[in-house]
Amino acid sequence: MRAAFIEKLGPPENIRYGEIPAPRPGPTDVLVDVTVTTVNPVDTFVRSGLFRTPAEFPLVVSRDLVGTVAATGPSTPGFAVGDPVWSNSLGHGGRQGAAAEQAVVSADRLYHLPEGVDPDEAVAMVHPAATAHLGLFTHGRVRPGETVLVGGAAGNVGGALVVLAAEAGARVIATASAEDADYCRGLGAAEVLDYRDPELARRVRDISPRGVDAHLDTSGSNDLATAVDLLAPRGRIVLLAGARSRPVLPAGALYMKDCSIVGFVISHATSAELAEAATTVNRLLAAGRLRPRSTEVLPLSAAADVHRRMERGELNGRRVLLRTGSAA
Repeated sequence: MRAAFIEKLGPPENIRYGEIPAPRPGPTDVLVDVTVTTVNPVDTFVRSGLFRTPAEFPLVVSRDLVGTVAATGPSTPGFAVGDPVWSNSLGHGGRQGAAAEQAVVSADRLYHLPEGVDPDEAVAMVHPAATAHLGLFTHGRVRPGETVLVGGAAGNVGGALVVLAAEAGARVIATASAEDADYCRGLGAAEVLDYRDPELARRVRDISPRGVDAHLDTSGSNDLATAVDLLAPRGRIVLLAGARSRPVLPAGALYMKDCSIVGFVISHATSAELAEAATTVNRLLAAGRLRPRSTEVLPLSAAADVHRRMERGELNGRRVLLRTGSAA
């Protein structure tokens, strides 16, 4: 079968497109004919070696797919040949990736695609939305009625954070560029502030004098001094971006307000946590509440170039989809 794969860690140029042996499912696996995959920043971290994870080479890249069931194992109840399905946890942890004509997915990491949901829209959202779910609820412990500050709210994960937090009954204060304010309000943000405003912190305090209950910054700047100052008593900071950031933590102010800080990556989520997130993702996909803002469709053979463009910062929030059926 044709696939985008690497034979060693390194730069985007290490990604090759060509023939490799088709995967063979085990008894608890499902064989999936891949329709479309995509590229996430974390895929570049795995490929480059920034995020260390078990890998068997050649390693097929990418973690997200939408496709149809080609074959089931004896211990994969609930799946049948022809079922539309998706997954968002391939390509790391010893698992082969999704950027191939076929992929083997453990049944506990595979989910049905709701009827009527467009595969392209789904594959663009399943990673950011699951990340948002984990950040808000698994690690951020956000509850209805709380105030959540989302930094970088117009981005892929940021937008999903706004949608999920608002849908769960939280009040969302979003920071984004002024030109993205209407977009963020449309996602469900109660207030939108310009992230470039020199008075940003004061404006957040004016809007929420008690402080914010959860602070999630997708931009990766991780200004912990300001974030801690903006927290309400027992507030939580959730770190989910900025792999190379080295912020200073005002520890005294943090613990004197009974606050906490936690970091996470979706790559460490358990299959149970991912399945819980998938339930929410599927419900919001079916309701039309999760849609990508901008997409670009390319053939699977373009994987190396997309990795290169992503690392250069050329995508500007655009989700690039790689179709297995497109001309190479």
